[in-house]
Amino acid sequence: MVENLMLSNTQNTRTIVITSGKGGVGKTTATANLGMSIARLGYKVALIDADIGLRNLDLLLGLENRILYTAMDILEGQCRLDQALIRDKRWKNLSLLSISKNRQRYNVTRKNMDNLVESIRSLGYQFILIDCPAGIDVGFINAISPSQEAIIITTPEITAIRDADRVAGLLEANGIYNVKLLVNRIRPDMIQRNDMMSVRDVQEMLGIPLLGAIPEDTHVIISTNRGEPLVLKKELSLSGIAFENAARRLIGKQDYFIDLETPYKGVFQKVQEFFLGSEQ
Repeated sequence: MVENLMLSNTQNTRTIVITSGKGGVGKTTATANLGMSIARLGYKVALIDADIGLRNLDLLLGLENRILYTAMDILEGQCRLDQALIRDKRWKNLSLLSISKNRQRYNVTRKNMDNLVESIRSLGYQFILIDCPAGIDVGFINAISPSQEAIIITTPEITAIRDADRVAGLLEANGIYNVKLLVNRIRPDMIQRNDMMSVRDVQEMLGIPLLGAIPEDTHVIISTNRGEPLVLKKELSLSGIAFENAARRLIGKQDYFIDLETPYKGVFQKVQEFFLGSEQ
């Protein structure tokens, strides 16, 4: 009976790696905001910072001072899994696991990653989001190993798109076919002047289903410094709404997109009215 229940829990868990190939395109910001949004919708979510030696996810969530143990301590027998899984104070159904402490590098095997994720699944988490390190070396291979789905983050720059295309091929080669695209740092004004590729252009180049498009937003810097994801703000900026939008689409609750080519004020007002209306 217990074994059947555990098997049921693990089967119901969606394990999603968030990757890009190129660094600096917003993987960690996306992981924090998508994870927080999904948790706010009532799901039990675990975030894994798989960047060994350069972790930042704890900073974006404001949890940096609460990390006493990491996955390395679990693997070395220094602590239990529940001691290393840090629960967010604002949303108790959101937890964070860092693979290692800053400035420390370890050899984490694919088997280690698979076992860690399987242990988290057995605790009843419905979503596990893995923040993949930049590049396509061993860190990338370890991060995608336990994943069944992937979200590729890119910006509308040719270098980022080429790296995203390379990552898409590697994901498919490793048996991950459920892949979605999140285009970050969109500038509608530049698109209108033909100085930046549109979201449609990026999607057509990569041939990946679109999960969402996030506009460029100065609030990202503020939220990062405060350790508070954009989606927690009482008055959501357009990028905060876009992350909420993408999270809802990821779990199948909606299918519309924000039209970033219309004026900011009009889009914000329209989407804000939708959310206010849906909450009533």
